Amino acid sequence: MLAYLLRRLLLVIPTLFGIMVVNFVIIQAAPGGPVEQMIARIKGTAVDATARIGGTGGDAAAPQSGERSVPGSSGEASKYRGARGLDPSLIKEIERLYGFDKPPLERFTMMMKSYVLFDFGNSFFRDRRVVDLVLDKMPVSISLGLWTTLLVYMISIPLGIAKAVRDGSGFDIWTSAVIIVGYAIPGFLFAVLLVVLFAGGSFLDWFPLRGLTSETWGRMSWPERILDYLWHIALPVTAMVIGGFASLTMLTKNSFLEEINKQYVLTARAKGLPERKILYGHVFRNAMLIVVAGFPAAFVGVLFTGSLLIEVIFSLDGLGLLGFEAAINRDYPVMFGTLYFFTLIGLLLGIVGDLMYVVIDPRIDFEARRA
Repeated sequence: MLAYLLRRLLLVIPTLFGIMVVNFVIIQAAPGGPVEQMIARIKGTAVDATARIGGTGGDAAAPQSGERSVPGSSGEASKYRGARGLDPSLIKEIERLYGFDKPPLERFTMMMKSYVLFDFGNSFFRDRRVVDLVLDKMPVSISLGLWTTLLVYMISIPLGIAKAVRDGSGFDIWTSAVIIVGYAIPGFLFAVLLVVLFAGGSFLDWFPLRGLTSETWGRMSWPERILDYLWHIALPVTAMVIGGFASLTMLTKNSFLEEINKQYVLTARAKGLPERKILYGHVFRNAMLIVVAGFPAAFVGVLFTGSLLIEVIFSLDGLGLLGFEAAINRDYPVMFGTLYFFTLIGLLLGIVGDLMYVVIDPRIDFEARRA
């Protein structure tokens, strides 16, 4: 097992490097880099990323201009959009500011050397360290990701087991209908419905619509702080859970059905073992292998993806919104720094997932399978 873990850890290095290379090449090919962003700001044609979410802004990544190559004030051709009328020396200074006075290969090499030391640099447009920005947004994303993942598993596993045991019954049919509805409705649409119904929309005003805590949170006692925190995250977490429990419930049900129909279950029943002992003493370990082992990957998926619209609807400033704004504004240090860090976490948690297979079922031996 130790040799297997060592190989997996060594495999993380080329995998992470390949992901960074592919994304670096794609980003370099995309129009509207940070130099063009700064040119747009100087000329007053840039639009803040938050305005785009509401659909009121233009495209700051592509400032208003004509051709990509337009004459500069000194008669020289500029390779940047919107550079007409600007002094070429100013353009060169902007390039130097963002490191674009160096060729792409040199920029990538310098970036990776810094990332190996977990030095992600400063944001181009926020004048703050990338690490500080991520740490500021972490409480929102961890709250959404952790509670959503826990609730999805706490709902899906018992419900999936109950559906498998009662396969074909009325309970199985009507719960399947509920699951289909939950799977069909996008989480952000359900979030809008919750706002309309319970957050001061057209009906009730029971829940807050901004932030993780109240402004008076610092003056509350600890029980009051806990209740205030749960009060604020109730609606966004509910909206994310609705869209996440359906597939896991069906996976749990199908896993149990497959195990229940195997020979060792029939043998246990023939020996007169109680149904509960058969279900939780024998079937559970085998059926839950694929479900529980996927918990680390599920947590990463919920934590860092798919929460942008939920954050916008409930005015939560988390990693989803940070990533969106970084992509729109071409804030490369934030984009690549977060990509590197979270990809590394995802790869390491993939190894943790393999270890969970062994914890759940010690009969699994990756070395023997490889041989």
